[in-house]
Amino acid sequence: MNSHLTNGADRLVVNEIFHSIQGESSWTGWPCVFVRLTACDMRCVWCDTEYAFHDGKERSVADVVKEVLAIDCRLVELTGGEPLLQVGVYPLMRRLIEAKRKVLLETGGGVATNRVPEEVHVILDVKCPGSGMADRNVWENLRRLRPGDEVKFVLCDRRDYEWAREVVERHRLVQRSTVHFSCVWDRLEPKLLAGWILEDHLPLRMNLQIHKCIWGPEVRGV
Repeated sequence: MNSHLTNGADRLVVNEIFHSIQGESSWTGWPCVFVRLTACDMRCVWCDTEYAFHDGKERSVADVVKEVLAIDCRLVELTGGEPLLQVGVYPLMRRLIEAKRKVLLETGGGVATNRVPEEVHVILDVKCPGSGMADRNVWENLRRLRPGDEVKFVLCDRRDYEWAREVVERHRLVQRSTVHFSCVWDRLEPKLLAGWILEDHLPLRMNLQIHKCIWGPEVRGV
């Protein structure tokens, strides 16, 4: 993690804050305020938010909360980068909960989720081999899943699909949470993934990034 992100709990390095349509998870289609925090300690080969690795401005937690609450939207997602790399994310989550916002946390799965408040809805990535980061998964996070939490696998090929299917079965994930299989944009045809899911009768959800369908894959802040 970059040294400038080791500030106290009252500070955050923020890449962007924007109001958009939720493009993934069970909340797909809902208006949502996104708080994208700077920095990530993973380097997935298909990453679509590399600009969040370093770009950002240091702000107080109070200032971030003020901007979020100024937008008339009850749903807020904290994303990155990897939001759990900054200690200020925990008071941010608490402040947003106290303000009666529904808080989603999109985490890459490489940081322990044990400090996440129980009111927060966790969307946990499990990195597949095609990402190049499968060895960074914190498997204990799967045991911490709570009712309502979600697990997402981003797949780039058949090998990823078979690997993810085995993980889902071994950890009995569909019995404990909502599971999403998602295509890497421009790498895996959605109809192929749909066919594999139907052929194997998997009781999980196929996920498409509808924000990219609406605005295109290159647009930031959507």
